Amino acid sequence: MSEKLKRQATLKEVIELNRIGKQEDLLNILKQRGFNITQATLSRDLKELKIGKIPDFDHGYVYALPNANIRKRIKSADEFSNLGFRSIEVSGNIAVIKTKSGYANSFATIIDELYLSEIIGTLAGNDTILLIIKEGYTFNELKRALLLNIPELKEFIK
Repeated sequence: MSEKLKRQATLKEVIELNRIGKQEDLLNILKQRGFNITQATLSRDLKELKIGKIPDFDHGYVYALPNANIRKRIKSADEFSNLGFRSIEVSGNIAVIKTKSGYANSFATIIDELYLSEIIGTLAGNDTILLIIKEGYTFNELKRALLLNIPELKEFIK
């Protein structure tokens, strides 16, 4: 295995097992594990591995792997609300999700990672997500799919 693949495997392991919010902390951990890399190399690895930040109840924003298990992120309806989810309303095949300021992109990412067949796509602003429901699906079918994957939404979706 090449040095790069070993480093990236270690990076994924560190992110999966820890809640890390600063790139500097990631860099220090990798250096402690024997990888002599620069911040620029770490940034390229994060981009290549599609690692981004998500909201975390205890730590603000933390690094997460793409398709990270949502159950590891959200433990209760209260925590879900504290992470920024506010409401969802539907008109035709468009759902509008409201979040706290700055949280819409993270929630859109969580929804996108579910790969629900009922959704064409999402578009996120600062505190609003536009969700397009696929032709032929109803809001009730979308609601059922969302609740199956994110049971905490039952407090917000009527």
